[in-house]
Amino acid sequence: MDFIYLLIIPDLNPVDYNIWSVVQQRVHQLRAHNIDELKQCLVHVWHGIDQTIIDNAIDEWCGRLRAYVRANGGHFEQML
Repeated sequence: MDFIYLLIIPDLNPVDYNIWSVVQQRVHQLRAHNIDELKQCLVHVWHGIDQTIIDNAIDEWCGRLRAYVRANGGHFEQML
């Protein structure tokens, strides 16, 4: 299986299952009033993400990949 394919599966993409929720919550707290402010908020929040959040997402990603392989590409969330 092509590695790029794995990145489009939301449950295997660390940004989708872990980091995006942090970004979304923090951006929502900033209350942008238009698209330009929203873009600025997103960049600001993205640059402020703590490295431990990224490290934890990567650690969890390894377990998700192993579960995905054990499930032969099927549903694997119950294996986590």
